[in-house]
Amino acid sequence: MICVALPGLAVSGDQGQLTGRGLEGFYRDGRRLLSRCRLLVAGREPVAVQARMTAADRARFVGTVGTSSPPTPDPDVMVERTRHADGTERITLRSAATRPLRLPVELSLGTDLADLGAIAAGVAGPDLPATVHDAGLRWRGPAGTSSVTADPPPADALASAGVLRWEFDLPPGGNATLELRVRADGANPVRAAGHLATGPLSPATARGDAPEVAAFLRTSVADLRALLLRDRTRPADLYPAAGAPWRCGLAPAEALAAARMALPLGTRLAAGTLRVLARTQFPAAAPRSGMIPGPRRDAGPHLPAVCTGTEATLLFPVLLAEARRWGLPEAETDELLPTAEHCLTWLRNTVGEGTYVPDPQPGGPVRCDTQAHAHRAALLGADLLDACGRPGGTGLRQWAEELRGAFRRDFWIDDPGGGRPVAARLPDGRPVRHLGSAAAHLLDTGLLGGGVHAPGLLDGARAGQLARLLGSPALDSGWGLRGLGAKEAGYNPFGHRAGAVRVHETAVAVAGLAAAGHEKEAGALLRGLLSAAAAFGHRLPEMYAGEQRTEGSVPVPHPAACRPAATAAAAGVLLLTTLVGIRPDVPAGTVALHPLRGTPLGEIGLSGLRVAGAPFSVRVGRLGLAMVEEAAEGLHLGV
Repeated sequence: MICVALPGLAVSGDQGQLTGRGLEGFYRDGRRLLSRCRLLVAGREPVAVQARMTAADRARFVGTVGTSSPPTPDPDVMVERTRHADGTERITLRSAATRPLRLPVELSLGTDLADLGAIAAGVAGPDLPATVHDAGLRWRGPAGTSSVTADPPPADALASAGVLRWEFDLPPGGNATLELRVRADGANPVRAAGHLATGPLSPATARGDAPEVAAFLRTSVADLRALLLRDRTRPADLYPAAGAPWRCGLAPAEALAAARMALPLGTRLAAGTLRVLARTQFPAAAPRSGMIPGPRRDAGPHLPAVCTGTEATLLFPVLLAEARRWGLPEAETDELLPTAEHCLTWLRNTVGEGTYVPDPQPGGPVRCDTQAHAHRAALLGADLLDACGRPGGTGLRQWAEELRGAFRRDFWIDDPGGGRPVAARLPDGRPVRHLGSAAAHLLDTGLLGGGVHAPGLLDGARAGQLARLLGSPALDSGWGLRGLGAKEAGYNPFGHRAGAVRVHETAVAVAGLAAAGHEKEAGALLRGLLSAAAAFGHRLPEMYAGEQRTEGSVPVPHPAACRPAATAAAAGVLLLTTLVGIRPDVPAGTVALHPLRGTPLGEIGLSGLRVAGAPFSVRVGRLGLAMVEEAAEGLHLGV
């Protein structure tokens, strides 16, 4: 159970006790400030009876203790522990006894002050010795210091054992409360960026025939808000961390993808993320001038690791262009436009006299999804340049047209099943024929003016065949798209890119299929993800096992998945807004609605979205007709 309010984090088992095993503990900025917090009431551990997340940053644990003598089956003390990612824990004892109780309470505390990476690698080290400090204990190590203070102060503190003790007198039906505060010495209390009143995400809500949509959107927005971080050099700029607990920092491609999917919640997160990444772009004199750096990422069993910097560089102008359509102010667009131009210049220089965007690794393959990202960046980038009166749009469109013709020849193979796209072409021209969820990016063409989607690399017939493949049992597990088809060599239902369901790519597929008119396949994938979300308490992990869904089954968690994850949380926003098909063009003063006519979830209403910087609410009835209920003044309904 992971409570997140970055830079704070609290990881617990479902028993409520922090034992120091595994990842358990309170963290700040990736360092474990407290690893052990074991509670004894009347000399015994409470019997755990319930554990649940009450918010993205809070968990509630309920236990019971029996004090009757002789013992009876009915406990007479309830123990409630509320744990918060900001480093606080409130322990409340409630008596149901008919007589006064004197309850000794003991907390055994400890920490190793280990870095999260060392803990994950299993080299955290032993607990550090404690000293008595203020109303609690303090630990000091090479990495710094941390302390726990208690209110009320303990009656006894044993530094050598790391133990704090109290005695509480409870009248019949009475209660007592104890509060702990975990801090790094010298650090201010955690102020989560996403929890401020002026946060960048609107508090959107959902309602409808499907009861799960309300909780799904609420949890998605809360998780995305919990993952927001401030740029250290420009605190006004916020961006999403990749996910907890493993990746509580900036991952450029994932941050841009999450901000793009979250555009219906406003453009402020997109603007902050773009500004943060603009400051990382390689300057003109650098060997990779114009590129936004990013680490390598596993690409599955058939291809070498992919450079996420390529993906981020191609996504930057796309996000800026679409954020402008959603209402990004002109001044902010102008500020970020030079960086987008440098990204597009990098694209043209990288292609050179060729047709395709090559792999940055010498001798690497030409990847199918990279060409899809590049084609989209060229068309949306050209649209952005034209709208802002800058040159270069014509050349980008000409190259995109050449790419479409070559791609349909080189990246599509015919077979008895109707054909399929290939995952990549090797330097000698041989195709890498495996099929996985990455092919969904071919359907993500991006939004141009007037609510029109850009043309894709595939023609209508090939897009229809891809839709059938994405909807087949080999790829659709019933819970979402497998990263690699179940019939492909190397398939592993737990493989990061070899068969696990990747939520982001499934959401991209749903949106792309819906935009292309393939509503049957889009609806099936959408319902599968929503069913998986319900099984995960509406907090989707970034991935989970690609096991086939059967009657009565539930999705199997992946042990290394981040949960929450920024792309999975933002995917919840994309999925529900895809149902109503919002296509804004704020510079033209219009917003078009293209809802799924099949209404796979029945009637649905979304409120508290933001278009043109103002609240936007929409409802789609059971017959597939959409109605705008609230919008910015002067914004007209387009076609």
